[in-house]
Amino acid sequence: MSNPHARAQQRAGWLMVSPALALIGVFFALPVAAGLLLSLTDFDIYAVADISNMRWIGFANYAHILADSLFWKALGNTFYFVLVGGPVSIAVSLAAALLLDAKGVRWPGFFRSVYFMPVVTTLVAVAVVWRYLYHPRYGLIDAALTRLGLPAIDWLGDPQWAMPAIILMSVWKNFGYNMLILIAGLQSIPRETYEAAELDGAGHWQRFRHITLPGLGPTLLFVGIITMLGQFQLFAEPYVMTQGGPLKSTTSIVLLMYEQGFRWWRIGFAAAIAFLLFLIMLAGTLIQLRLQRTRA
Repeated sequence: MSNPHARAQQRAGWLMVSPALALIGVFFALPVAAGLLLSLTDFDIYAVADISNMRWIGFANYAHILADSLFWKALGNTFYFVLVGGPVSIAVSLAAALLLDAKGVRWPGFFRSVYFMPVVTTLVAVAVVWRYLYHPRYGLIDAALTRLGLPAIDWLGDPQWAMPAIILMSVWKNFGYNMLILIAGLQSIPRETYEAAELDGAGHWQRFRHITLPGLGPTLLFVGIITMLGQFQLFAEPYVMTQGGPLKSTTSIVLLMYEQGFRWWRIGFAAAIAFLLFLIMLAGTLIQLRLQRTRA
C-alpha cells in the first residue's frame, strides 16, 4: 500500500462504507455489548427505578439458567420446532419451486404471487385465523376430519398436538419465501444439462439427484441457514395461539426470554437467555457450513 493511488482508493472505500458501519455500530454492536453486560448483572424492575440497585453477579444468571428445568423444556420445544419444521418447510418450498419451474406450467407468475401472499401477511393476524381453524368445536379442520369419519383433535389443547399444529401453520406461512429463492436457484442450472441427461436415458429421479440437488447446493445452504435462524426465534405463534401451553409444550426460548424480561422484569436473566440462544444459533450455522464443505 505504498502507492499513493492505492492509499487514496483505500481511503475512498472506507469513506463510502463508513455510514453503513456507523449504523451497524449504533444499532447492532452497541446494543449487543449492552445486552452482554446486562446478562452479567441482576438488572430487574428495581434497577429500572434506580440504577444503583443493579449488582454485578458475573455468570450467576447463566448458572441459574442451566439449572432451570423450564429452560431445558423450552430448549427441547425449540429444537423440536427447528428439526421438524425446518426440513418440512424446505421440502415443501422445494416441491413448489420444482412444480412452478417445470415445463408447460401455466400462469407461473400468478401462482408465485399466491404462494408468496402468506409471507407478506401479518404473522399475528395469521396466527389468530389459524387459532380459529384449530378450534376443537367450531374449527374447519376438525369439521373436515369429522366429515371424513375421523375423530376431532384438540389441536392447541393437547400437549402432543400443539407443537405439530404450530409447525403446520408456520410451514404454510413461510414456505413461499424459500420457494422464490429456490426458483431462482433452479433457473441458474443450465437447461442443456437436463437435455443431455435425458438423451442419455436419465429418468426424473436421476436428473433430480445428480443435477438438481448438486446445482442447488449453495442455494439450499442459504435457505437452510436462514430457515434455521428464523425458526430458532419462534415467538409470535405460541404467544398468540397457546401462550406457551398446554403444560409448557409450546414454550420456546424466545417466549421464555420475553416472559422473564417483560413479564417478570428480570432483564439480566433474559439477556443471558438471549446470549445462550445466540451461541446455539451460531453453532447451528457453523455445523451447516461444515457439512456443506464436507459434501463439496
